[in-house]
Amino acid sequence: MPQPLDAAAVRRWCALGRESLRAHCARMDAINVFPVADGDTGTNLCLTFEAAAEALSAPEAAPGAEALPAALDEEHGGRMLRAMAHAALLGARGNSGTILAEYLRGMARGRTEDGGLAAMLRGAARAARAAVAHPVEGTMLTVAAAAADAAEAGGDPAAAANEALSATPGQLAALARAGVVDAGALGLTALLGALWAALGEQAPPLPEPSEPPGPSVPAAREAPCGPARGEPVPSRSEFEVMYLLEADDPAALDALRSRLDPLGDSLVIGGGEGLWSVHVHVADAGAAVEAGLAAGRPYRIRIAHLPGPQGAPRSDRAAGPAPGAVPVRRAVVAVVPGEGLAALCRDAGASALPAPEAASEEALLAAVRASGAGEVALLPNGGELHTVAARAADAARTEGIRCAVIPTRAAVQGLAALAVHQPDRRFDEDVVTMTSAAGATRFGEVTVATRQAWTSAGVCQAGDVLGLVEGDVALIGSGTAQVAKDVLARMLAPGGELVTLVLGADAPQGLATELEAYVRAGHLAVDTVVYEGRQHDASLLIGVE
Repeated sequence: MPQPLDAAAVRRWCALGRESLRAHCARMDAINVFPVADGDTGTNLCLTFEAAAEALSAPEAAPGAEALPAALDEEHGGRMLRAMAHAALLGARGNSGTILAEYLRGMARGRTEDGGLAAMLRGAARAARAAVAHPVEGTMLTVAAAAADAAEAGGDPAAAANEALSATPGQLAALARAGVVDAGALGLTALLGALWAALGEQAPPLPEPSEPPGPSVPAAREAPCGPARGEPVPSRSEFEVMYLLEADDPAALDALRSRLDPLGDSLVIGGGEGLWSVHVHVADAGAAVEAGLAAGRPYRIRIAHLPGPQGAPRSDRAAGPAPGAVPVRRAVVAVVPGEGLAALCRDAGASALPAPEAASEEALLAAVRASGAGEVALLPNGGELHTVAARAADAARTEGIRCAVIPTRAAVQGLAALAVHQPDRRFDEDVVTMTSAAGATRFGEVTVATRQAWTSAGVCQAGDVLGLVEGDVALIGSGTAQVAKDVLARMLAPGGELVTLVLGADAPQGLATELEAYVRAGHLAVDTVVYEGRQHDASLLIGVE
């Protein structure tokens, strides 16, 4: 009879699971042929489980640091599982990592509702399957179900997982052709073996390694929405898009699934309680991000090229227009809060739309039309404008304009996106590059309170200087320079290479010089650039790349 999954067992599982995944990481990457032969399933599973295990180092997730009454040990085990699930959601990598995060979440929920191993594994299997838009047998979902069945029957879930893993080549044509087991299924089997061992049972050895596919084996490209034993399904997917999404409305999540499903394949959405992890393979990365904008607030957006049939990025095989084709002019439309920023955008070749005029879909659509371009990248430069920008882009597409929203939440993110914009690059690649640059830019702001108000940093009074980080009030002070330094200290704590300072119309004289000296004194390797933004709603805008 296995031991209970108490706090000590959870810690043992983390240690054993990490060790097992690391040992099999290279093998999983080598045999990764489904759903995309991109050779990263092992890496993604390792990084996702590492993120989950690291959550136990947080004080709130590590109650066992002090002596605990035995009766509370199992309760803390459940709390630790929930911490792992949340951390995996935040750190999920790729298709397999997103499924694993949801598996852990279902396991934690089963632990809370019942406490028994069978309930945990059944809850995990159900949650993982529910997260996948079009489940396929012969994958980690099959292994999850087999382990749950065995646990409910009083058997050995690790042995059942091994047996299910060995059968995966007979369930997926891509695996059969390559002569390998499913890479994600191998990773989950390794974790289940580690769990069984952590509960004090003898874990069976994993099946003998399959030879990885050689050069003569075609890189399989099979969509997970296809039949279990069918031939490869043609796909237009060129990009892997992942993001975290804040959304409280269940109807918005249903609408998101409905919008993303026709765009591509490998759609997985996991999470709950207002926070979701979204993964999809698509041909139009911008459309996938815009679907998130319509559903809530997407952030931590990651976009990567998928390999094509020969294993090369698709962009390498579609380098430009056909000979004799008429080039399509491209434009960037940026919403800006000040005339100085507008001049910067115009100097960079973008059309600038003053923020007070950008509150409506009609105004944004008019700016897109006025650009006269067939391809337009739209920079809303404010989270409150994302939804209206997405609607304007939809309307522009109905008029034959290829329009994509770069999800910039601040003007400094827009500057970062503009800095990497290349109009002679393929539109999709330009959108991906601009989105990545914006997402890699942290943003802050220093402004003056106009009235008494409750903030996340406490109660402020009219005239107080507020320091905001990523849109939230982080501190309240009385001097612009000191608050700006405190904001910079917080923003540079995780590291950075470039600080951008955008001075407002009411910025104190000498502020830029003082802040440049502050950055130089504490961060020798960090460069600083200063712009006169002349915006009236903030004394200072800060960006850290």
